[in-house]
Amino acid sequence: MAKVAPSLLAADFLHLDKEVELVNKHADLLHVDVMDGVFVPNISIGFPVVEKVAAASTKPLDVHLMIVDPAKYALKFASIKGVGMVSFHLEACPEPVELLAALRKTGVKAGLVINPDVPVTALFPYLDKCDYILLMSVFAGFGGQKLIEDTYDRIKCLKSEIKRRGLDVEIEVDGGVNMQNAPLLVNSGVDIIVAGTAVFRADDPASAVEALR
Repeated sequence: MAKVAPSLLAADFLHLDKEVELVNKHADLLHVDVMDGVFVPNISIGFPVVEKVAAASTKPLDVHLMIVDPAKYALKFASIKGVGMVSFHLEACPEPVELLAALRKTGVKAGLVINPDVPVTALFPYLDKCDYILLMSVFAGFGGQKLIEDTYDRIKCLKSEIKRRGLDVEIEVDGGVNMQNAPLLVNSGVDIIVAGTAVFRADDPASAVEALR
């Protein structure tokens, strides 16, 4: 059964306490997108909001860094109590081994992320250094986009390599996930589903989480 990580990016920022409580009661993780307006053309949230959300959350925070210099900030996010996962883009850190090791030393799970235009094979040299891989199924930076169709083949390719090498690496997918494509994603090999609009904008968010799971 896949884990569900509602994305804070789609939540009601005027009522984050209620949105976090929804995740506490029904989901597995809380996905937090950190954008700098440089690596991606959007700006989201930083340390003060993440710290407050982490304090209110009983589920681990899954922090996705969409920033140009992840090594500068990743360990500070990892040090926030309640953060359980921190990922950063291979495009922003072409030599990721040292940062992955440093994150793991803090006790958080360390992940690498790639956008849809980066070949999955670019991740292969680093799979044994990661706890999870986040495949973007849309281009990072904005919510509400439609899932790119070749995502399923990318997942299968990555899953096959992980199995071939006998590694314990989870696959996470983020972007355009809904009730229709979630089963296809899971059948392709996804372990963690990130869903923003499909959860927080649903008529019944709690039922939406159960349906995705």
